[in-house]
Amino acid sequence: MLTFRLILESFRFAWGALRGNILRTVLSLLGVTVGIFAIIAVFTFVDSLEKNIKDSLNFLGSGVIYVDKWPFPGGEEFKWWDYFRRPNPSYNEYKFLQAKLKNRSSIAIYSDRGNQVIRRGTFSIGQISLIGGSQGFNELQELNIEQGRYFTSDEIENGRGVAVLGYEVAAALFPNNQNPIGETIKIKDQNFRVAGVIKREGESFFGRTTNDYNVIVPYQSFRRMYQTGSGRWNELESTIGIKGNESDVGLVELESELRGFMRVRRGLKPSEKDNFALNRPEAFMNLISGVFDAIGIAGWVIGGFSILVGGFGIANIMFVSVKERTPIIGLQKSLGAKNYFILFQFLFEAVFLSLIGGLFGLLLVFLLTFVPFGSLVVQLSLKNIVLGIGVSSAIGVVSGIVPAAVAARLDPVAAIRAN
Repeated sequence: MLTFRLILESFRFAWGALRGNILRTVLSLLGVTVGIFAIIAVFTFVDSLEKNIKDSLNFLGSGVIYVDKWPFPGGEEFKWWDYFRRPNPSYNEYKFLQAKLKNRSSIAIYSDRGNQVIRRGTFSIGQISLIGGSQGFNELQELNIEQGRYFTSDEIENGRGVAVLGYEVAAALFPNNQNPIGETIKIKDQNFRVAGVIKREGESFFGRTTNDYNVIVPYQSFRRMYQTGSGRWNELESTIGIKGNESDVGLVELESELRGFMRVRRGLKPSEKDNFALNRPEAFMNLISGVFDAIGIAGWVIGGFSILVGGFGIANIMFVSVKERTPIIGLQKSLGAKNYFILFQFLFEAVFLSLIGGLFGLLLVFLLTFVPFGSLVVQLSLKNIVLGIGVSSAIGVVSGIVPAAVAARLDPVAAIRAN
């Protein structure tokens, strides 16, 4: 009951301070508002940007290790000349790993070629990525096929003329909602029958989607059109992707097993370095997170100066409030009010004032989410709202603790006599 009365009275005094001198209060709280806006706006943009980029990299899959010629960019020195001379992952290596690996749920080999023109009668669409995928590629990339199906084992192993179309490719070749399943299209003057259509994904943060403008054909069919999969360094590159088991936390067992089998397959001696790269999408994610952590620190620095100014402003309001209410404090203490009652009364008032400034800052950030930023979707998360409220409360405590302590230590007789 005492706590409730304390909070209620603190709110009443804080509201009186606001109404008593609105201009002074607004100017003092402006620093907190600007500071919270700067910090939470930076964090909101960083979180939104990071989420948009990571969503755009979803085509790399999750829980996957890729056997590549080139490593993903990272913190180490990129020795491109050594990587350039490496052999490409081959189809025979894919079959070898398919037979040997135990700690996997799926495995696939694939290759791609851009700038393709796909035709059907008088209709055509250019700038298309043609992908040759083996069995398991649909699980590796988590293809969401809306119409039709993925390839059968027979179609993949024998390189049948079948294709899975991206949404925009199907829309261009089969306008007016025509059903493309079973129809024939031409790729490099070869006939392919449409087996399925991938669900529309929309434009990504990088300006183009993963699958909307893709056409997927069986890997063996792709090999008949382009030289790939034999392992030679001067051919079109292929990638072997292996998806781990759910029980293999961190893919530790799969990576160890995979490295051992690849070294055995390529006849590497114990003293020789790997002539292949085991890439994981997490490397990109960690690199992105590191960059955004640095941006977040910059946000704290930028907003910190404004919050510092706002903190001094609130402290000033509280010192003035203590001065104006000194006789009332003396009267309260003469009637039996304890020091902690006076302390918390002013402390709650400082926190309340700081929260008002912080909430206005959060409101400005929230309004910012309605501003269009192209393909960047800005969202104010609950985490950032809680952070803004928490920082505001902390500033209120820090700014109000000294004036509250001064008020709590006042002598009741001297306080009552004060003018």
